[in-house]
Amino acid sequence: MQPFTLLIKPSGSDCNIDCKYCFYKARAPEFGRGKQRMSDEVLEKLVKDYMRLGFPVSGFAWQGGEPTLMGVDFFRMAVQLQKKHGTPGQQVSNTLQTNGVLLDDKWCRFFHENKFLLGISIDGPKEFHDYYRVDHSGAGTFDKVMRGIQTCKEYKVEFSALVLLNNKNVEHPGQLFDFLIENDMTYLQFIPCVELDPATGEIVDFSITPQQYGEFLCRIFDRWYDYGLEKLNIRDFDSIVTFYVLGKHTICAYSKQCAGFLVVEHAGDAFCCEFFVEPKWRLGSILETPMEKLVAGSKKRAFARAKQNLSNKCLLCKYLDICRGGCMKDRVRWNDTSGSRESYFCESYKQFFDYTLPRFTQIAAAINAGSAARHTRSADRVRLHI
Repeated sequence: MQPFTLLIKPSGSDCNIDCKYCFYKARAPEFGRGKQRMSDEVLEKLVKDYMRLGFPVSGFAWQGGEPTLMGVDFFRMAVQLQKKHGTPGQQVSNTLQTNGVLLDDKWCRFFHENKFLLGISIDGPKEFHDYYRVDHSGAGTFDKVMRGIQTCKEYKVEFSALVLLNNKNVEHPGQLFDFLIENDMTYLQFIPCVELDPATGEIVDFSITPQQYGEFLCRIFDRWYDYGLEKLNIRDFDSIVTFYVLGKHTICAYSKQCAGFLVVEHAGDAFCCEFFVEPKWRLGSILETPMEKLVAGSKKRAFARAKQNLSNKCLLCKYLDICRGGCMKDRVRWNDTSGSRESYFCESYKQFFDYTLPRFTQIAAAINAGSAARHTRSADRVRLHI
């Protein structure tokens, strides 16, 4: 069995802030509403069944909603269960994606001691971040998030900055870059925002256009290239470098198949992907079916293969081997349900690759020749050794 990572939603879609562009606001009711919490029974079943598969690294990715709503004791129990059901020498990675609002001394002490890697959402300077990322009273969350980031630094908690590109901040790549560097955020992920209005089927105003995304990527690449590749890690760029050095990508959007994750919701329901939590792609429940059977089942295999259902435009594209049609969510949601149309961001990728690939290949050649170093996070620093 090929190793896979668990993407776990212990608090479901429940969140302590009310972002105007929230992923869940445009989703169907099966995502759930209100307070959702994973039980101790589901947690132990999840950890026990996954750890016994004996992968070289057992990867737990905790997401939401907002997973810190579970409280730190829930994650203490998760780590204890990983140790209980693991074997001596087994390696575990725990990553957690958070809005950063609740991060304090207690949380950061725990994350440091147990080698959690965090992804913290921050949309740039205050005027950008607070435009969409507000609490339930409508107040901005920037100051709380920055306090949480500072606490992470004090406790030496490893984290990446997750920047959702929307119609406000995407037009200011230089200002975003300067803000992140000035605040010592050197592991970055830029996530393009595009959503449909569920009532009208039209793309909502906070989304970005393919032209905006392509231009943003080119401008950020220039800043990254000039700043120093060894000092700054940008997730998409690192994946492209890895592709040219090792022949494979590190992110699923550019992979040939969508098979690297099993999504587990708070009640134990399992799905193929966080963007396809819908009845069609429900695999079953971990309480009823062994995890390895869920992953090896016909529905999971069909989903993995669906990414290869490419449009003729993709099949004829000179960049096919690099992007593999992009993420499936950016194909089916804007065209039809077959997944065989090109990505909403197709022209973005072409513009970006046209502009950057000569330099990417030079970087890869320098790495292969030993005259350049890749700036990647040390795996041992973010793994728990049982």
